[in-house]
Amino acid sequence: MKKNIIAMNASIMIGLGSILAAPSVYAESISDLEKQKESIQEKRSGVESNISDTVKKIDSLQDKQMTAEDQIAAIEAKIAESAKKIDAKNAEITQTKKEIEALKEEIKVLKERIAKRNEVLKERALSFQETGGDVNYLEVLFGSSSFGDLVDRVGAVATIAEADRDILKQHELDKKDLEEKQKAVETKLASLEVAKAELLEIQKQQKQQKQEKDALVKKLKQQTEKHEHEKMGLEEEKANLAAQEKAIKSAISLEHQRLAELEAARKKAAAEAKKRAEQEAAQAAAQAASQASQATETKKQSTSSGYSAKSNSSSSSSPASSNVSQAPAVSSGTFTRPSAGYVSSTMGERWNKQHAGIDIAASGTVPVVAAADGVVSRSYFSSTYGNVVFVTHSISGQQWTTVYAHLSSRQVGEGAVVAKGQQVGIMGNTGHSFGQHLHFELHKGPWNYSKSNAVNPLNYVNI
Repeated sequence: MKKNIIAMNASIMIGLGSILAAPSVYAESISDLEKQKESIQEKRSGVESNISDTVKKIDSLQDKQMTAEDQIAAIEAKIAESAKKIDAKNAEITQTKKEIEALKEEIKVLKERIAKRNEVLKERALSFQETGGDVNYLEVLFGSSSFGDLVDRVGAVATIAEADRDILKQHELDKKDLEEKQKAVETKLASLEVAKAELLEIQKQQKQQKQEKDALVKKLKQQTEKHEHEKMGLEEEKANLAAQEKAIKSAISLEHQRLAELEAARKKAAAEAKKRAEQEAAQAAAQAASQASQATETKKQSTSSGYSAKSNSSSSSSPASSNVSQAPAVSSGTFTRPSAGYVSSTMGERWNKQHAGIDIAASGTVPVVAAADGVVSRSYFSSTYGNVVFVTHSISGQQWTTVYAHLSSRQVGEGAVVAKGQQVGIMGNTGHSFGQHLHFELHKGPWNYSKSNAVNPLNYVNI
């Protein structure tokens, strides 16, 4: 019995590789996808934990910053208070110095007064030496011409003696007053200078404390900005992992759908083959019965029968897809070139940072194509990447991620299934870019903020 071979093409693009295989291979592919999904979920959990830790660090730094700023405000208030006290001391010192100047004038007058008294006292002393002291007073008394004149002379002598005693007494008082005033003013000025010096030292220490707190706040702000940047990167990584998980789930669903369609096609083909075999068996039995009934009549005659079959061959050719101008031809191998142009920058350190991919530059309208079959996990505008497309691939059980950045426009959205060589955008100059080019990254595994899975595309793509 002649058996027919049924050719089936069950290659359905699911975005993580075109698969044409037996059900066992499909099951293996689904198992690989499930493992990749679990791996992404674990990484998402880890990233969420890191985000939580980073938020706690940011909160702690902000609390410390607020505390330091409150302390700075308190120190500034103390500095202002010290400044007022210093101004008050300066005013007192200025006033005291004015008092000293006024006292100098008083001292000058006192010195003149004392000098005059000294002259009077010198004359008195000279008179005492020449006359024997009190003799002058006796002569004055005995030289009186009458009792009235005597009384007058006695009063005059008493007045002169009292005047001498007053001069001596006032002389002592003025000298003592002068010494006390000088001492008091000098003590006051010294005390004010000491107080001012103490206030200046306190203010110096306060300013030093403020400088230290200012430096601390600056350091805390820098640390906060660093953790904020890390948090943004982790959140972007979390979003990418969520998008990749969604793409994996979509791939698993399509894989199951493909398996179901393949099984249905197999059952249908088996049923048709069985039916055709039964029909051929029935025809063969009828033919054998007819030949047996005619055998006796045609015994002496030789019977020959022949069967000829004509096989019709038909060929179909799919029309050549018309690529957009300057789009690179799809090459063999795992990955194809993502765009036309020349490599303007390779992977490695650049501007003290890690350049995690390659740059391909070209002028004009340059199409950018998917490097391999896959699912678009992210398609959005980034402040650094500009217009960017992330595509997740699963090749021989290994997850890959390709990144197409700085596009002038994106032509695919998240969740879209793309084929190797299918256009995903137009080369551009968006985001952190200096001139039109494609920034292309290849990650062996999911994309992450640290880009630890990045590999050199030139080792995998023939450019």
